Amino acid sequence: MGPEWVAILALVALFVIGTLLPINMGALAYVAAWLVGMFSLDLSEKEILGGVSGDLILTLIGVTYLFAIAKNNGTVDLIVRSAVRAVGGRVALIPWVMFAVTALLTAIGAASPAACAIIGPIALGFAARYKINPLMMGMFVVHGAQGGGFSPISIYGTITNSVMEDNNLPSSEMTVFLASLAVNLVMAAILFVLFGGRRLMAQRVDPDDDSLTEDLHRGGATVPARGQGASAPTGTQALGVRRDQVLTLVAFVGVAVVALAFDKNIGFVAITAAVILAMLAPKEHKDAVKQIAWPTVLLVAGVSTYAAILTEAGSPEFVGNWAAGLGAVAIGALVLCYVGGVVSAFASSTALLPVIIPIAVPLIANGGISAGLFVAALAIASTIVDVSPFSTNGALMLANRPDTISEPAYYKQILTYSMIVVLAGPLLVWAALVLPGW
Repeated sequence: MGPEWVAILALVALFVIGTLLPINMGALAYVAAWLVGMFSLDLSEKEILGGVSGDLILTLIGVTYLFAIAKNNGTVDLIVRSAVRAVGGRVALIPWVMFAVTALLTAIGAASPAACAIIGPIALGFAARYKINPLMMGMFVVHGAQGGGFSPISIYGTITNSVMEDNNLPSSEMTVFLASLAVNLVMAAILFVLFGGRRLMAQRVDPDDDSLTEDLHRGGATVPARGQGASAPTGTQALGVRRDQVLTLVAFVGVAVVALAFDKNIGFVAITAAVILAMLAPKEHKDAVKQIAWPTVLLVAGVSTYAAILTEAGSPEFVGNWAAGLGAVAIGALVLCYVGGVVSAFASSTALLPVIIPIAVPLIANGGISAGLFVAALAIASTIVDVSPFSTNGALMLANRPDTISEPAYYKQILTYSMIVVLAGPLLVWAALVLPGW
């Protein structure tokens, strides 16, 4: 049996075991990476560990550390109040605002994980405070990032368009962009209907009413909300809280500017901001590091290591070339969409796009398929699955889950949704863009 088959079977096995048993799938992925790498690919242990995405791990640690501090000193609650006030207390608009802001960030050139890292924790703070389904809110952020992600000046869009040009395919910048935006808008609308959006349409709240907040974390201490028998901090304590919140807001703006405008690694920037805030109030934030989402870090580190093994074994190319060799062009296109979706659910979409599009060239050359729509279908199928908890964006939503839901429960919700997207998404995208033969 070739290494490509060994890697595929091991992937299936770790997924089944991780689903049936309460074992962190990252730990299982490390075991699979070690066994497949050592005994099927003849790799050294150093080469196996070379697949760990240090960038992704640092992003998870830095962002969750920074927002743990922001939660402790009440800054997240302050942001939530201000934004709800800006939309006139209409709770139903909040998820769509998050979708639009994240889409705008990626459309003007922000990396999708960076946009999700900035908006995700804030959006999930809204979900906790105003009883919005956290799965819906988190997925709104991810779909927003992917919706704007293929604009002509975005990272995904630039990669896709350059690969098409390098392979002598006709330029279809706006086709890919608008198709991605439309698909992700539809996904968001479905989520809105299925997960309580209609109930939210009738709900208006006073942003200054604390009755929906179980507790406020101010200055490192838990203070019961007003209306539950406690009052807000006053005097010197209040001044200290305001100072910490102002500094944290400045840190947020600084992180966004440095990461997006100057193209710096958001993990480094976020953890630097968190360390500075911790140094300014060391006693209040001494336990913030414990709130870093360590189970999610293990999950993503292990899976990203195995994704590199899967690529090293040549599994994606093996399946892709098999699809390209099928006699029926449309069926080959469907198989490639699934290859893109399944692989990207465990690995980097940015790294996959330059690989999957050239594999499709023989199918396009056979005629009968629009190059622009086929590439759009491949691109969308390979990115809508970023809702997966094994991808950067999905992992960020998992790492910043609201306290109102347990980590295992939220993980299962995201995993179930991502499985539905992986199973149905490529098929529906293919049926809408490729099958009709536009």
